[in-house]
Amino acid sequence: MENLNGLLAFVRAAQSQSFAAAAERIGISASAVGKSVARLEEKLNVRLFNRSTRRISLTDEGQLFFERCQNIVTQLEEAEQELVRISAVPRGKLRITAPAIGYRMLLPHLPEFRTRYPDVELDLDFSDRMVDVIDEGFDIAIRSGELNSSQMMSRRLGPFRFAIVGSPGYFAQHPAPLTPGDLRHHACLRYRFPGNGQWQAWELSETPEELPLALSSNNMESILQAAVQGLGLAYVPEFIVRNYLASGELISVLDSFQKEGGKFSVVWPSSRHMLPKVRVFIDFLASKKVLG
Repeated sequence: MENLNGLLAFVRAAQSQSFAAAAERIGISASAVGKSVARLEEKLNVRLFNRSTRRISLTDEGQLFFERCQNIVTQLEEAEQELVRISAVPRGKLRITAPAIGYRMLLPHLPEFRTRYPDVELDLDFSDRMVDVIDEGFDIAIRSGELNSSQMMSRRLGPFRFAIVGSPGYFAQHPAPLTPGDLRHHACLRYRFPGNGQWQAWELSETPEELPLALSSNNMESILQAAVQGLGLAYVPEFIVRNYLASGELISVLDSFQKEGGKFSVVWPSSRHMLPKVRVFIDFLASKKVLG
């Protein structure tokens, strides 16, 4: 960077034939320009300017060097202007990672986002594995629960509730539970966290110590479909079964015993310079009721 500063000081001084005029163009002091040029001359082991009390002029070596450096500085300025132009408009690939069920909250809103920002290419990764956002090069992640990383910034998308659901066919053979204690007599479909293999707790005001296990899976969609097929009761985020409840394919039970639900946040690597494509997507999600 020091070499670039020296080149810029040299070119501006050569163009204006004055350290003071060069300093005014660059936005530094005349003495700083003179020192930058002096360091450049020392590095090159050649005198670039003839100096007098009133003006400066290029030496023969300085003239030759100026002809080359002027093109370099011009190209750098053009590159900087192009970068500013590009970065001012949301564009480019936006890599987003979210839980496997995340498509249910995101996809309904993406057509509107694409209409607003057609130059942003969406690269979506829906997975329940624990993704390292920074190491794997993601721009944005959708995460649930508490966030503790100092390397990440976050913004709340909103809370959501859980629901215990079963199919009409299942309830035709098993009376609906009236209290959490009745779950002892039901087939339970349990979600298993991919990272540690632990089962997700059923957060009720009263929960039996043991829940009869009929099926476990590390994929929430498979738990949902198992419930639709009548294999048992599932404990799932309410927003992913809303349509099933409306159509009657699933029935919700023990709603009054549900404790406080979860929350989703959009997170991104902390940086002094947030790219426009990241900023507009975060603002867009925050403006939508993605959880219903």
